[in-house]
Formats: sequence, C-alpha cells, structure tokens
Amino acid sequence: MNNAKRREIFARLQAANPEPRSELEYATPFQLLIAVLLSAQATDKSVNIATRKFFPEYGTPEKLAALGPARLEAFIKTIGLYRTKAKNAVATSKLILERHGGEVPQSREALEALPGVGRKTANVVLNIAFGKPTIAVDTHIFRVANRTGLAPGKDVLAVELKLEKTTPPEYAQHAHHWLILHGRYVCVARTPKCPQCAISDLCDYKSKTKA
Repeated sequence: MNNAKRREIFARLQAANPEPRSELEYATPFQLLIAVLLSAQATDKSVNIATRKFFPEYGTPEKLAALGPARLEAFIKTIGLYRTKAKNAVATSKLILERHGGEVPQSREALEALPGVGRKTANVVLNIAFGKPTIAVDTHIFRVANRTGLAPGKDVLAVELKLEKTTPPEYAQHAHHWLILHGRYVCVARTPKCPQCAISDLCDYKSKTKA
C-alpha cells in the first residue's frame, strides 16, 4: 500500500471521529493502567462495570495495595482470569508505590516491569495517559491492518512495528483508537460491514461483503 492511500484512509477515519477516546472508564493514569490490565480477554464494558464498584473508594495505588487480592477478587469476579488479575493489580500497585513514588511510569520498559503489564498494555497507557504515538495491536487492529493491507504482518509485533513506521505522523497519536474502533464496530471478524465502511474502496480485502 502506498503512502497516499494510507494517508487517505486515516483522513477518512479522522473525519468520521475527530477526537477518538478509549471506551474504558478512568479518572487517572493509574486507573487507566488497572483498567487495561483487567481488560485482557475481556470486554471494555465488563471492565467498566467492575471498576465502577471499586475505583471510587480504592482507585489509588495506596488504597488498592491495602485492599489486597482477596478483597479485590470480589469486585472483579465477573471478569475472566480474575484471580490472576487481582494478584497482578495489587502487586503492580505496590511496585508503583515502592519504585515510582506512587506515579505511573512513563516508559515502556518500566511499565512492562510491572506484574501483568505486557507490551500491549504499556502501549495503551503510553498513548492514552501520556500522549505518546504508540500503537497497541489487539485482535481488532491485527485484523484491520491485515485485511485492509494497511500493515500486513504475521504477528502482533510485526503489525505494530509496521504501523509505527508507516502511519503518517499527523495521524500517529490517534491511529490506535481509529483502528480499534473500526475493527470493533465495522471491520468485524465474521461478517465485516463493508457496505457501511468509509474506507471500503481503499481496502485490499478480496472477500468484501455485499449490501
């Protein structure tokens, strides 16, 4: 795919949604980190339902560390892998207090050193909380990047690196959100909504669905 086509794809996605936002609910970088940590193999909606129950009272590193895994489990048991996530969330809270003075670190390396925080989670936090032009490749972005021809790759890291290299700079900040939302609501897995797609004519996908 050439740069002119890439630029047009992002221009159209921007026109449809000029200021995209995460669908996770949070009030601070710490709450965002915990919400993203909880969202692995879970929907944003299910995470929001759970975090509404404990963020108001326990939404700081100090309060969450003191809450402990067992008590946190009771708030998040509707989310998959909740025991492991509760353990990691509390351990992460403690390390943020011990290593970073209670502030979420702003480097990928420091974030990935926290329990339960992988490259994708780190990239989401860096992008949303700290305005860095990172791209966290989830199943939606992986599908859109490969289907459209925007950044084909065999694994998520290959797609991430290609997107970071080829996304026009003026679109880099919000590329992550535009592609996730496009994959979540338009370029869906089973029957993509090609007739309603704003970039269908620019897409390399051969098996487009008909109206």
